This record gives sequence, structure tokens and C-alpha cells, in this order.
Amino acid sequence: MSGAAVGVGRKGVDWRGMGALSSGHLFTDVNQGAVAALIPFLVAERGISLAAAGALVLAATVSSSVVQPLFGVFSDKRPIPALMPLGLLVAGAGISLVGVVESYAVIFSLIVLSGVGVAAFHPEAARYANYVSGPRRAQGMSFFSVGGNAGFALGPALTTPLVLAFGLSGTLFLVLPALLMSLVLFRELPRLSTFRPEPVGGGASPERPVGRGVTFGEWFAFWRMIGVVVIRSFVYFGLVSFLALYYVQVLGESEALGNTAVTVMLACGAVGTLVLGRLADRVGRRAVLAGTMLAAGPLLYAFTLVAGSAPVLAMGFLGLIGAALIGTFGVTVVMGQEYLPERIGLAAGITMGLSIGVGGVGATSLGLFADSFGLSNTLLLLAALPALGLLLTLTLPKRAPKGGGR
Repeated sequence: MSGAAVGVGRKGVDWRGMGALSSGHLFTDVNQGAVAALIPFLVAERGISLAAAGALVLAATVSSSVVQPLFGVFSDKRPIPALMPLGLLVAGAGISLVGVVESYAVIFSLIVLSGVGVAAFHPEAARYANYVSGPRRAQGMSFFSVGGNAGFALGPALTTPLVLAFGLSGTLFLVLPALLMSLVLFRELPRLSTFRPEPVGGGASPERPVGRGVTFGEWFAFWRMIGVVVIRSFVYFGLVSFLALYYVQVLGESEALGNTAVTVMLACGAVGTLVLGRLADRVGRRAVLAGTMLAAGPLLYAFTLVAGSAPVLAMGFLGLIGAALIGTFGVTVVMGQEYLPERIGLAAGITMGLSIGVGGVGATSLGLFADSFGLSNTLLLLAALPALGLLLTLTLPKRAPKGGGR
């Protein structure tokens, strides 16, 4: 079957290709999730300070997120599909060796190496997730994003039992899933390489010939959309960091209930990702993004009102908050690729990497705010921020390029 026949003119997502890409995303992001799980063990057994432990988390964030646009630029100039399995393998190898070395400098270097592998995987994988999605780009990219969300959550669940059973050297086992999945991706590369992008606003058409470059207006729209992503990431990381603590210190509940609340939010976010991806293909990307920004603030404020008196209702609000905040991760990746149709690797690197990383690093400043004004006011601040995201979203162009992007 020809590349044109495989990649263009399909009515929906090629699920074999998307299954391989989303699974690769899962096993890549397992290594990111493993870093946080390793920190307590490294502090206890390697004697590193809390400041040094924080530096490891920052190193993982910067190397895996902030570096992604550089790989995106490289991918746009010369696509190298092999970066997907190679990036996954490097990510797994780096994190697997962390537990068997003693030197802090070597541990730091291995975490950076693993992060670079993560960064190498994402832009190229997002490119092919776009290709195999056909005209259903939001649906396909949402499925791709769920793989990453699941991997990040699975990282601690895999790492902690291994370290408890075998000591820090148990991290060596983490190379096995990376190795197996990289072999699967290597086997799928010939088929994935036959896919071509569906014609969109930046595809070959009389209105927009390939190679005409990106206009100032497209860049301006793209960066406004990135502003929305940063705000969303700020709220998301703020809740992940302080929600369980809010249950303990403000509501007087147990740590177990606080962690359950975070799990409910994340699990509903995964469901929301799949639902909102399909919805975005039908009613438009901007409409879905605006709707979630409109809903997130009131939902979070409502949660603060009922959390102490109606715990079940509060969990319901958290589920909706998770769906609103996390559910548009895939949608915004597609929006970025449609705003920069000839720079889809760079768009993915910034949307999935840089902007989320900046939001995560910026959210650490919430700790200073919480120390000064308390956790209750911190959640109220987080509830106010989506309003700014909504205003930015409403300035975005309402586009309808070929293939269903809006």
C-alpha cells in the first residue's frame, strides 16, 4: 500500500499505529514518574540533602520538558523516526542506572540523560500521532496523550515495589519495559514511515502552498495559545502539589483521603482527555478549550465550599476539575500543530514540553504564597487563574482548515 493511500484520505484514526505510539508514550513517561518515586530512597540511602533532591527533580523537568523544542526544530528539518525507539531506550537506560551508582554527580547526569531521551521521543512521536490520526487529529492526539498520563502515574507504581524488594539496585529492572517497547517501535517504523499528513491549513492546497513559511499572525496565535497552556499547567501542578496537603492541614482529614483525592482528579483527567478529544473534532478546538477554562474556576471554587461538609460531592467536583484541566492536553497539541502546520515538531515540543515545564516550575512559587497566605487562599488563587486562560482563549482565531481543525 502506498504512503499516500495509508496516510491520506482515511476517515478515522489508524489504531494500530496509534496503539504503538501511545504505548511508546506510556513507557517513555514511566521514567519521568520514576524520578519522584526515587527521591525518598535517594535521600535515605545516598544521604543527599533535600536541596540536592529538589535539584534532581528540576534537572528531570528541564531536561525532559524545556529541551523538547530543540528536538522539535531538528525533527522539522530532518525527520528521524528512529528517535522514538532510541529516545525511549535512552530514557529507560538512564533511570535504570540511577540506583546502582553512589556519586551524586553521576546520579544527576543519569537523570539528565534520561530526561533527554524523553525529550527526544516526544516531538517525533507527536508528529506521527498527527499523521496516523487522519482527519480526527484531536481524538487521536488525546489517545496519544493518555498514554503519557498513564505512564507518569505508573512510574511510582513500578519503581517503589522494585526498590522495596531489591533495594536501589532494583531500578535496573526499569530498563526491561523500555527495551521491549523500543523493539516494538523499531518493528513498527517501516509502517509508520509510510504515513503522510492529512491536508490541513498548512497542507498542500491552492490557498496555502507547502513551503510558504509561517506568518506573524500564526506565530502570534500560537504563543497566545501557549499562554493558556502555561496557565493550565500552573493550576494543574498547583493542585497536584497541594491538594493532598489541603485535605490534611485545612480539612483535618487523613493522608490517605488526600492522596485518594489526587488520584480521583488524575483518573478523571484521563477519561476527560478521551471524551474532549472526540468533542473537539466535532465542535472545534477553541470551543472546547474555552469551555474547560470557563468551567475550571467555578468548579474549583465550589470544591472549596463543600470539601469540609460534603466529601462525596467534593470528590465529584475534583473529578470534573481533572477532566477540565487535563482533558485538553491533546487538544492543545493539535491546536499548536495547526497554527504552525510546517513546524509540527517544534509546535509539539513547545506545547508538550516547554510550556508544561514552565508551568510546573512556575507552580513551585505557590509554596511561597501558601506559606504567607495559607492553603485555603492558595486554592482560591488557583480558582481565579482559569479566567485569565479563558480571556486568552477567546482571542485565538476560530479556524476551520481542511481535515476538521477549528
